[in-house]
Amino acid sequence: MSLRCKARARAVAAGAFLLVSLSVFISATCANPPEVPNDWELKLNSASDSTPAVAPDGTVYLGTFKGQLWAINPNGTKKWTFDAGREIKSSPAIASDGNIFFGCRDWKLYALGMDGKKRWEFKTGGWVDSSPALAGDGSIYFGSWDKKFYAVNREGNKLWEFATTGPVVSSPAIDTNGVIYFGSHDGNFYALSSSGTKLWDFKTGGPIISSPALDWSGGIYFTSGDGFLYALESNGRLRWKLPMRALREGSPSIGLNGVILQCSVDGLWVVTSEGKQKWYRGKAEIDCTPLALADGGAAFVFRGGEIVNYGSEREHRWIIAYGPVGFGSPAISSSGTIYCAIEANQRLIAIHGESPLATTPWPKFRGNPRNTGNLKDSNP
Repeated sequence: MSLRCKARARAVAAGAFLLVSLSVFISATCANPPEVPNDWELKLNSASDSTPAVAPDGTVYLGTFKGQLWAINPNGTKKWTFDAGREIKSSPAIASDGNIFFGCRDWKLYALGMDGKKRWEFKTGGWVDSSPALAGDGSIYFGSWDKKFYAVNREGNKLWEFATTGPVVSSPAIDTNGVIYFGSHDGNFYALSSSGTKLWDFKTGGPIISSPALDWSGGIYFTSGDGFLYALESNGRLRWKLPMRALREGSPSIGLNGVILQCSVDGLWVVTSEGKQKWYRGKAEIDCTPLALADGGAAFVFRGGEIVNYGSEREHRWIIAYGPVGFGSPAISSSGTIYCAIEANQRLIAIHGESPLATTPWPKFRGNPRNTGNLKDSNP
């Protein structure tokens, strides 16, 4: 692209034009439109609210509302699919031995091998939308719409259950001491020991459907239906709370210098570790968890389907409009390839990003590419 076309593209991006109009404008006015770094697309034949998990060998795992768990090769070809009983909203988690765990709306948690064969299933009393967290000893933690939180061992046998007074769709997080954190529709945020004993709870003003992010200093970050972003200490004491219209299930991530990236009904907030707004990107609603990138930037998705890459100085690197997306968050490989499920044409896209994931405690939904929800699996 010529320098003139590049300048015109940046000018439009900085203005108030619709993002769809942006791509049309540049394509129509420049001889060579800006390169859209799209590696491949794969037709899923279903919508998806599941966040992809990326294995160390590059295999991508994703659940769909058609009830299939997909395994996808790094080149975008189908490896295998597994048919579960109903819709899969839960995001898969990959254990260190390659086994895959996910919840389903047939009331079950599933365990699959790397070959796509079922190892076992565990039945609860309601939908399992909560994404499982994987402990170092092989225990798997997750919640259910039956208002209970479960722990099962690597063979699929129940270790214990903990009752709340509301459905549990929040996906748990495990800190370096093995303490488990999650929220419930009952408005309480819970901390449990690895044996299932309640250590403390913290009451908010609304149902908690988001999932917590953890930092190395013992900080715990999550949102509630009351619209606040909360920061707690590991003992359950409030550090701070910030009103920011965070009414959805989108969960926080942690960027460089300890900033918290949080979606809201009107855009992306970047908040300092002290609870002050650092900057804000408003436009429309965002439901997914942003990706914090190693170069200080961020990648996030507007509900309408515009995937945005921002630099550390809030400059647009690129914007791609694909059409409406679901509630699943984008994932990223070690090389920086971004994966996102698109409702339009029911497909998974792979975008060749410019930066890998930040080496912060919790740079994405579920903390790491394998979606384990375990702080020990993050890069210190």
